[in-house]
Amino acid sequence: MGDWIAFWNSNHPIYVNPRHREVHYRAVAQDILVRVPAGGRVLDYGCGEALYADLIAASAAEVTLCETAQSVRLGLTRRFGRHARIFVRSPEELAAMPDASFDVVVMHSVAQYLRAEELDTALALFHRLLTRNGLLILGDILPPHVSAVTDAIALLRFGFAHGFLGAAVVGLARTLLSDYWRLRTQLGLTRYSEAAMIEKLSRAGFSAHRDPANIGHNPARLTFLGRPAPSPLTHAR
Repeated sequence: MGDWIAFWNSNHPIYVNPRHREVHYRAVAQDILVRVPAGGRVLDYGCGEALYADLIAASAAEVTLCETAQSVRLGLTRRFGRHARIFVRSPEELAAMPDASFDVVVMHSVAQYLRAEELDTALALFHRLLTRNGLLILGDILPPHVSAVTDAIALLRFGFAHGFLGAAVVGLARTLLSDYWRLRTQLGLTRYSEAAMIEKLSRAGFSAHRDPANIGHNPARLTFLGRPAPSPLTHAR
């Protein structure tokens, strides 16, 4: 994952303009919010810039934002450092937290950048950090049949709906010359069918199912909801 972390630490062109960046993060926050029960302790893992984390914090007891890319994490601290219910943590700080620290764990649009064993490690951490009745929300999973063309069409439709279609066309052309496309071509993205992801979550100790709608703008990708499954190996919480 090191090359991807370096990319997210850089001044990357993944958002075609400020309007795209703003409506993307607002849409993701709103989609997360409708899935999160009020009053819970929420972890957003690999949260990116999380521009609208305060929308979730208005309903939650607290929101913890965990981001690997240091530059992004510093931006989160500047944005939310004074917020009473939003906390920014590094992966190392998160790993040191006690069992059952969260009622909800969200990981959106991250799994495609992780190797299979890296996702297994993350799921084991989430299982430990979730309460017995906690909820795991795993969003934007990339299925095997979804191509870059499908992703591009979804972005163009999103741009048309939110007033940045022209910028989206230019941005897609720019992406073909960017480090993002080089990394996507060289490293690939990790993909899971619905059955494969449910099996993976089951092996990690979750009872899971596919949500009817994906989080975010791309309906071709998948969101899964999981809860810690009863098991004699599960620690008392």
